[in-house]
Amino acid sequence: MVMRRGRKPLGERAMSVAERQARFRAAHADGTPRLRYQRPADRRTRPQRWREAVDELVSLQSEYREWLDTLPPSLEGSTTAKVLRTICELDLSGLEGLKPPRGFGRDC
Repeated sequence: MVMRRGRKPLGERAMSVAERQARFRAAHADGTPRLRYQRPADRRTRPQRWREAVDELVSLQSEYREWLDTLPPSLEGSTTAKVLRTICELDLSGLEGLKPPRGFGRDC
């Protein structure tokens, strides 16, 4: 026997059309509309996404630098301080000046 495609039944057997209709009417009995929202597609281009990602990295690096500067003296030798120093020492200036290719012959 070939199994049909589709959703699996909620119970032990598939509902009849009348049962499905009754369940639908009970769910919508209060009269409020049921809206299904779809997450909007990301319409940004790759270069736009690149610039925003680099800006976010630079912003985060400055926040981590402030965190490191305000770290109490008792934590200066901690793992947290080491990681913060490593993040602050990253040179992001090369990323800021980089322009990614536009692709498909539009590089000019």
